[in-house]
Amino acid sequence: MKIETDTVEIVSGVRHSQTIGSPVAMIIRNRDWKNWTEILPVEDYEGSAEKKKPVDRPRPGHADLTGAIKYDFADARYILERASARETTARVAVGALAKTFLGQFGIEILSHVIAVGAVRLERDAAWDEIAALAQKEDVLLGCVDAETEARMKEAVDVAYRTGDTIGGIFEVRAKGVPPGLGSHITWDTRLDGKLAQAIVSMQAVKGVEVGCAEEQATSYGSKVQDTIHYSKEERRFYRGANKAGGLEGGMSNGSEIFVRGFLKPISTLRRPLESVDLTTRESTAAAYERSDVCVVPAAGVIGEAMVAIVLAQAFLEKFGGDSLRETRRNFDGYLQQVREF
Repeated sequence: MKIETDTVEIVSGVRHSQTIGSPVAMIIRNRDWKNWTEILPVEDYEGSAEKKKPVDRPRPGHADLTGAIKYDFADARYILERASARETTARVAVGALAKTFLGQFGIEILSHVIAVGAVRLERDAAWDEIAALAQKEDVLLGCVDAETEARMKEAVDVAYRTGDTIGGIFEVRAKGVPPGLGSHITWDTRLDGKLAQAIVSMQAVKGVEVGCAEEQATSYGSKVQDTIHYSKEERRFYRGANKAGGLEGGMSNGSEIFVRGFLKPISTLRRPLESVDLTTRESTAAAYERSDVCVVPAAGVIGEAMVAIVLAQAFLEKFGGDSLRETRRNFDGYLQQVREF
């Protein structure tokens, strides 16, 4: 976070700080590329073979070996570069647009870290706590509880000292989502399924939890179903709890949406694991590239973007419109229908 200061240039689709209907194009320049122009030239040149840095010792847990086999490369460098989580830079940029759009309708999306390794936040985080965290200039590990975050840092320090890496769990929350986004009609229109796929599509994420899935799976139904109530004063239905994470039957139910991503430790270790040389087929240590020790806070930011993209898509499918005013009119009409139900 301290060495990467890249910024986004919007080069199309925005004028006077407003989108104009054409595709929005953004450029994020990788300033580190100048250090790789000789190592990864577009065309070979005299002496270029000596400057190459082939990846012929695939890293366990990474896309290196499977990608090299799939695309028939003896050098996994092409696989490493495309499979890298650097790709998610574009997702976060697009997610910022999606969050801005959803914000026009009172929908907010935030994230925080609830576990690093075996250290876990053993309580629910209030929305105000997460919002306050998002306003901080310097974020350590993205946990709302200082004491827990200090213990998380100790776990990261141990991994760093031993040349290891460490994973964890991040949570993304969406507030202000109206009931009815998504659908129960077909498997591929279910909002919970779309959110789960979006989170698991992130590099190193091996699992996702929608709502309190683990608790629900190990409890009796009477303990974990969200009871239904009605407020005559506010003329709305509400739930007694939110174990479902704001999603029932593949649709948003009006409660706060929350999903959790389970991030494995990243695959590049300073103390490499055993691997095999792609050329000699002999046992060797895996390759090492510049890497981090713990990326759970960054994964939370990517998770925010992915949730925002999915919710923005579902929102537009529900309310449509070719302009913000038209979409707001459709949205306001639906809210009136909900109030009159």
